[in-house]
Amino acid sequence: VHEDTHKYYFTLIDFRGATSHFADPDFDGEPVQIYEPGDDEPVDPPEVPPTDEEGEPLPEEPDEGETIIDEPGLPPEGGGGPQKKVYVDGVGATIVAERVEYLDENGKLVTESLRDFTKRALRKRFASLDDFLRRWNATERKQAILEELEAEGLPLDPIIEELGRDLDPFDLICHVAFDAKPLTRRERAENVKKRDAFNRYGDKARAVLDALLTKYADEGVLNLDDANVLRIAPFSTIGTPIELIRAFGDKAAFSQAVHDLQAELYKDTA
Repeated sequence: VHEDTHKYYFTLIDFRGATSHFADPDFDGEPVQIYEPGDDEPVDPPEVPPTDEEGEPLPEEPDEGETIIDEPGLPPEGGGGPQKKVYVDGVGATIVAERVEYLDENGKLVTESLRDFTKRALRKRFASLDDFLRRWNATERKQAILEELEAEGLPLDPIIEELGRDLDPFDLICHVAFDAKPLTRRERAENVKKRDAFNRYGDKARAVLDALLTKYADEGVLNLDDANVLRIAPFSTIGTPIELIRAFGDKAAFSQAVHDLQAELYKDTA
């Protein structure tokens, strides 16, 4: 639990369906310890000495020839990033489904698929597709909406990975929450190019807008109006940041052009 980042959940990888027993009162038996602190007592319960299967206390030090294994199976510290493959008993495995379990307002355990959970949470956040579209179109910085959702415990990356498509978060929300037909980022970028929406600009300005569309399609960049992007390739091969901004007239005109570009990107909504 990380209260500062509003993380009040954890993830379980269940290979054998054992989590289905969580709601079974007969599965886990009696609690190991019941601790109800008084007004002046610490919240954490006192440590209970470990015992063997017969309830006898274990020795503080292992006998000769014995070894205590602490936290078996954990990877060594500094072990790098997440594993790309999953193995069960040495056999390669694939994650075919994920589900979410949480306590509702009545304290009842609710189990549902990751997609159903995401849909339910998004529908609570946005009353309708029109409500979401109004919010999305009115927000200059699209990333802010995603950051708000993540702060509320609803990161969209897991469901994007489950769908397995290069979807804009806009399409993900429309599709999962409101059953709208999604478009990939590349499809959205190509639709803008087909409409030739920026023929009023000169060659250099059009080259910048085309490069922004390509960057959006390839990398999913949402903050297209960040002028710092003009410092890196392929923009650096077109001209310096000052030259590229002057191609639009001034910085305000550049920002307006990018705003129009984003509006064109999200014009197609099924």
